[in-house]
Amino acid sequence: MARMFRVLGFFTLAIGLMAFAGDLVEMALLFFLQTAFFVLLGYLKFTERTYILLFWGYMIVTFTGFSYWTVFQMGLPL
Repeated sequence: MARMFRVLGFFTLAIGLMAFAGDLVEMALLFFLQTAFFVLLGYLKFTERTYILLFWGYMIVTFTGFSYWTVFQMGLPL
């Protein structure tokens, strides 16, 4: 399970590099932060249950933040 967090780190790094190449600096920094988070967690040797709970917590925070941003910050399309 720890390897999967390192794999998530690899993919978030790839997305961050593509965002940086496309001049989306804020998005790139967000994905670089996620990369550091995932790689750090991947080397901490937690139990499988802990990794699953961490992933669920990450998903809840991410989807809540994404939903908030799309509804309240982006505004309605005209």
